[in-house]
Amino acid sequence: MNIPLQARSMRRQRGMSMIEILVAIVVLSFGMLGVVGLQAAALQSNKEARYQSSAVRLARELGELMRGNKNVAIATTAATNPYLVDFSGTLPTTTTNCFTAACASALDVASFQIREWLSRVAAELPGARVSVCIDDAPFNSGGLPQWTCSGAGGTAVVKIGWTQLTTDRGATGSSGASSATPGLSMASSSGSRPGVVLTLLAGSSE
Repeated sequence: MNIPLQARSMRRQRGMSMIEILVAIVVLSFGMLGVVGLQAAALQSNKEARYQSSAVRLARELGELMRGNKNVAIATTAATNPYLVDFSGTLPTTTTNCFTAACASALDVASFQIREWLSRVAAELPGARVSVCIDDAPFNSGGLPQWTCSGAGGTAVVKIGWTQLTTDRGATGSSGASSATPGLSMASSSGSRPGVVLTLLAGSSE
């Protein structure tokens, strides 16, 4: 029995339509996965921008604290200037809580202020590292910020870093930890460059 030509043509058309639908579903699925990935990357970028903004705000706040206690802040050694710290998780000790008791000297005030400030830095920035030092060359020859302090000059500089996401898995300081966003890995602030470098002008003793 011969099948009419029109019926055979309709069967072929139905088969092709099913394949096209399957291909469209696959393409749409890949497109949706791409959109989800872009959304995750956008959220992570917003988080990194928030960390950057917080670091700048905290650095400026430290500058204001030092200007308010300039007789101590202009000293260039850590023994006479508690604001000069190298923090990577352990808070400096202080003997007086200026919130609950009177601080006897400007040095006590500085010790309390830097400890309280560092505790807020650690709370706001993941894996925070802070270096406040006397440095006339906070940037290297390539114009990039560096943790190393020259100790020269009379100007204090605050350098703040935190754990950031990077697409370079071979970058120095990579912790090897996986992130929520595919293609990104964690880079420790202790091995990378500072995210924020700000000069602190304490003023003069006059």
